[in-house]
Amino acid sequence: THLCRGMEAFKNTSAEKPEPFYRLSMPKQKTSSEIINEARNVLRTLRTRRPFTPTEDQRKLFGSGSSRSPENRPPSVFSLHASSFDLAESRPVSGIRLSPLDHKPKLITSAKDEDSSISLLKPPVDPEEFRRVSNTRADLFRRTSQENFLLGKMFRSGQNEEKVNSEEPVIMNNLCRSNENCLAEQRAHTPFNSGKSQLIYNEHISKSEREDILKGTAGNFLFQLRGERSVMLEYGNCLTFAQPFPSLEEDTRVNESEEEENFWHIKILPILHEMENVEENIENLCLACTKLHQALNEGNMFEKKFKGKRALLKALYKLVDIDSDLLSLKLAKIILSMKVNGKNLLSVCKLAFKICRNEKNDYIIQNDRLLDCLLEVLKTEDLQRNNEALLYCMGAVKFMSGNAVLLNEMVNKQAVETLLYLMKQINNIKENDTHFSNLGHLLVQLTATFRNLADLPQARCQLVSNGAIPELCVALEQRVNDVDVCTYIARILSKLSSYNDFCAALADCSRCYVLFLALLNKHQKKQDLVVRIVFILGNLTAKNNQACEQFFKEKGSVNTLISLFQTYHKLDVNAEKKNCEKGEEKKNPKHPSEAEDVLMKLIRVLANLSVHPSVGTALAAAHPVAELLVTVLEYKSIDDCEELVINAAAAINNLSYYKVRTSAIEDKKLHIAEMLLKLLMSNSMDGVVEAVRVFGNLSQYHEICDFIIQKKIYKFMIALLDAKNQDVCYSACGVLLNLTVDKNRRALLKEEGGIGKLIDCLQDFGPADWQLACLICKTLWNYSENITSTASCFGEDADTLLVLLTSLLDEELLLDYSLNKDLRDDHKTYWESQFKPVAEKLLDRIQSHRSS
Repeated sequence: THLCRGMEAFKNTSAEKPEPFYRLSMPKQKTSSEIINEARNVLRTLRTRRPFTPTEDQRKLFGSGSSRSPENRPPSVFSLHASSFDLAESRPVSGIRLSPLDHKPKLITSAKDEDSSISLLKPPVDPEEFRRVSNTRADLFRRTSQENFLLGKMFRSGQNEEKVNSEEPVIMNNLCRSNENCLAEQRAHTPFNSGKSQLIYNEHISKSEREDILKGTAGNFLFQLRGERSVMLEYGNCLTFAQPFPSLEEDTRVNESEEEENFWHIKILPILHEMENVEENIENLCLACTKLHQALNEGNMFEKKFKGKRALLKALYKLVDIDSDLLSLKLAKIILSMKVNGKNLLSVCKLAFKICRNEKNDYIIQNDRLLDCLLEVLKTEDLQRNNEALLYCMGAVKFMSGNAVLLNEMVNKQAVETLLYLMKQINNIKENDTHFSNLGHLLVQLTATFRNLADLPQARCQLVSNGAIPELCVALEQRVNDVDVCTYIARILSKLSSYNDFCAALADCSRCYVLFLALLNKHQKKQDLVVRIVFILGNLTAKNNQACEQFFKEKGSVNTLISLFQTYHKLDVNAEKKNCEKGEEKKNPKHPSEAEDVLMKLIRVLANLSVHPSVGTALAAAHPVAELLVTVLEYKSIDDCEELVINAAAAINNLSYYKVRTSAIEDKKLHIAEMLLKLLMSNSMDGVVEAVRVFGNLSQYHEICDFIIQKKIYKFMIALLDAKNQDVCYSACGVLLNLTVDKNRRALLKEEGGIGKLIDCLQDFGPADWQLACLICKTLWNYSENITSTASCFGEDADTLLVLLTSLLDEELLLDYSLNKDLRDDHKTYWESQFKPVAEKLLDRIQSHRSS
């Protein structure tokens, strides 16, 4: 319903002659709730399409429209090799700084062949033999624990030991720094697939060798870390330990490690040996990686510290150089699961980013569980220390969210909660923090992912229930200078504000109005940001009376809208001039230009605001607002941009509803009528209907009624009664009702068969729309005020009207009991309060003049 349906019944209900019905603008002395409810029936909020966001041709950290210059943002394309990873990065640090040895250690792989290259450990063929060796080794630790007590105490005095790093837990550290360097150098020059490489098994240390070690006089010591290659370190006449053998209290830990050691040698090393032998056969390497991940997971090795971790990572890092996205996916999943840090975390996150950047890899990602690993990184890693790694990790997740299957998987894995927690952490970093700027890059990826998640109903519910609105507002406030972040958040809110529950929650966030106004003023010419904020405001004001009032009360709210209107109107006019000078037509007439899109949504906000009685009254008196709306009708044809013109007419219609002394619409009513005439003559039925609605309000003025008669517009209104459309009939009937107020114009209804068409409308739509039925009866009542005979007044339609009114006044005949009780009660309320009083009076008049 679009026009005033709260008509007065009779101004004089006594025995005096009743006066005609009028379309009154404002009802008399009603409560505020009644006024709002009536205004909702009379006025219309406007709908519009959500701003279109084109899909990027390529997946990048920052889209083509980013405000960040290339030199001020992290790259989306980079080279990544095995050398990008760092084995030495997480090496456990000794509690004591040792002086270098004078004697350079000699690195050999076995006592027999000093020139053979270092290779991975080879598991024993016989498991029983392996267990025997492990038990002997454990016995060594237990028996030497007392002997090492004093040595350990000596090294620990005055200096605390550091804990073993999770990437390389060892029982004893490298013998000295120079030995470590030598060992690292040898390993660096050992190719992964060297022909000389072989898995070897090192026998347990003999009793005499143990004694030599403890005395510091060992000549040759065959030293092996679990999972590392076996090496022989030859010393002159000293052997120094950075850390002692385990003490008594560490016996339990040693015993527990035996089970892990068995698992490592029996389950893991064979797979590493297999990976070493398959060379660069991608399929076999992928299968080996799958088995490796399963084995590590089976033994809970991802959650434990084990001695072969560094050797394992080294083997995996070397495979990164192989050009295979599927293999890289397998590697990334294992490396991420092993909780690497520092440079290695950054490199593996870049590896995941590189895989996800290629849209063709979405299928293989769907069949793996890379998402779990990435979400775990976002949950657990330190935000400030690893912000660059988190950036590429979040970028990979953003790419995944562009795939419908992976997007649903994210929701099922509680990604919304994880990302909101990350956003809260970012919001806690203040602007004066050195990390603030870099975290803005991360926030762009995060908000872009939220934008995609906002498409899913389950994700929308999670966003509302987990407090997304306050966090998004905080981010807007803190990042008001970051156009990219503001635009992505605006995209999120523009999607979510289309839904009633989220719109209500956003309306309750009182700070949002101040933020939106601040952004509109600061970034007035950033069309993609402005159009979305205005769209959000349109949604808020369409669905929430409180939002209309709160926004209107904000300082400078209307002035901001007027300023935006002037800016984009000027841009639109200049664009049209350029096209005319070049002899070019609009590129796509069916789609609005960027300037037109902003103007459409701005007018929608004004139209929606005017539904609120107090706000609408103030806007009706705001001459700059009326002037801008009329300007749109003047320079823009409906063929150029249909929605813009119709929205302008609708806003004028809403403002014309209010009868105020300084009404800007009233001052321009004749000029507006001239502009509306163009709409009536257009080929757009929506435009025609909107023009008729405005005439319905303006026809309360005698000057407009004279204009309607002069321009033969009343004939057009009568013709519209044949449209078989309730809204069209209602609007046309409203104009005819106002025309029949004047006795000299009532005869016009007989032209073009107007009486018969009104009766047809009553028959067609009466039982379905009691307000329309009431409006028709009021028009016929005005028309028949000076009736002398039913036949002469209504002609051959008199009997039809008599039967129709009698049937419509029969409550039992008319109420549809197939409807549910609530709907049936609503029908009855409208019928009793609006239709019945008018219809009974009209029926009585017809019957009383029937005999004459």
